[in-house]
Amino acid sequence: MQKITLLACTLGLLIGSQAQASEAPLTGTLGKIASASSITLGYRDASVPFSYVGDHTGQPMGYSVDLAGKIVERIKQQLALPELKVKYNLVTSQTRIPLVQNGTVDLECGSTGVTAERQKQVAFSYGFIYVKGQLLTAKDSGINSFEDLRGKNVVTTAGTTNERYLKSYNHDHKLDMSVISAKDHGEAFQMLESGRAAAFYMDDALLYGERAKARDPHHWVVVGKEQSREIYSCMVRKDDPQFLALVNGALADLYRSGEINGIYKRWFEQPIPPKGLNLEFPMTSELKAIIAKPVSDPVE
Repeated sequence: MQKITLLACTLGLLIGSQAQASEAPLTGTLGKIASASSITLGYRDASVPFSYVGDHTGQPMGYSVDLAGKIVERIKQQLALPELKVKYNLVTSQTRIPLVQNGTVDLECGSTGVTAERQKQVAFSYGFIYVKGQLLTAKDSGINSFEDLRGKNVVTTAGTTNERYLKSYNHDHKLDMSVISAKDHGEAFQMLESGRAAAFYMDDALLYGERAKARDPHHWVVVGKEQSREIYSCMVRKDDPQFLALVNGALADLYRSGEINGIYKRWFEQPIPPKGLNLEFPMTSELKAIIAKPVSDPVE
């Protein structure tokens, strides 16, 4: 995972046209949605609290899912399609970008960090969370920093920038770690809980989500100097400024109105389904800066 400053990442997110979709004939994704009277949203099934399946209904829920729902409301208004059908398509760390690229998924709001490499493949909306790569471990593990991982089993999630960063860090610093790549965040935490790994390396918000699922959340701690910083955003297809402008407009209105604060508090500071989990993860100063930054004047 690349080390990036808040400013650089924010600037990267603000690229794109702000023209309203209604000012031009429908093209690209909006044209596709209007023609089919349906939209397909990508979702993750185990990225608590961003996008996950948490109860018997099998329906995705979470912070990112709520934001995607607000964008869908804007699309319904813009296209005058109150009965727009919403379909959900499961994605993973490995499939999320290809499924957006090939048109299977129209919009993916999950837990995807913006990187220069990914910007060559898809387009990103304004950011909705600022995360830092850290370690989740047991309070009594004796692990407080990356140096303490020497010779130990460390788990991360396959197909993520965290996986690439951890392997690179291990090689460069000759820590002789055994890096385990789990299929998703839930499996990674199970490996940590069962003792198959001494620590779980991932973005802090996701670590707090897994910690909240534990039988005793306070047995687990997030430690270590952050090794990476990213902003998560919604993904859309490249070269589709009309749709990106609509997505950004919907998010900008949530930020300007302050509605984003209530949505954030619901998922990060209050009990959430299915078992009243509480992440105890207040909004960071970095995210407050993203929300407060004027978004009506994008940097070209």
